[in-house]
Amino acid sequence: MKPYQRRVNYYECDRMGITHHSNYIRFMEEARIDWMDQLGYGFERMEAEGVVSPIVSLSCQYKHPTTFKDVISIDLKVAKASNLKITFAYVMKVGEVVVCTAESTHCFFENNRPVSLQTRFPEFYKSLVNDNDLKQ
Repeated sequence: MKPYQRRVNYYECDRMGITHHSNYIRFMEEARIDWMDQLGYGFERMEAEGVVSPIVSLSCQYKHPTTFKDVISIDLKVAKASNLKITFAYVMKVGEVVVCTAESTHCFFENNRPVSLQTRFPEFYKSLVNDNDLKQ
């Protein structure tokens, strides 16, 4: 998968000219949507099939500030996958400098009930496990 590229906008910076920390969560979502589109299982497809994917947990470690017009490259991989949850790991860089590392965990629901990825989206689940050398 190719990394997601994101240029920092002026309005995403605080009075000190630094990218506000809350924006990294948005950048993670953009990268995740792009990654799933590349995989062929975009959110639009899942939602059209009645499945939603709320976030369960999130953690960020801010390593180095970014500023207006910096281009952040976001590498995304699946850290863990089970029938009911996926944990994504993110490494955000400007050039070779790591600016943020993060993880987000998501579950899947259909009609307000948990969805087994392995049952509901077997090809998607298989690609998550196989492409990321994860144990089932």
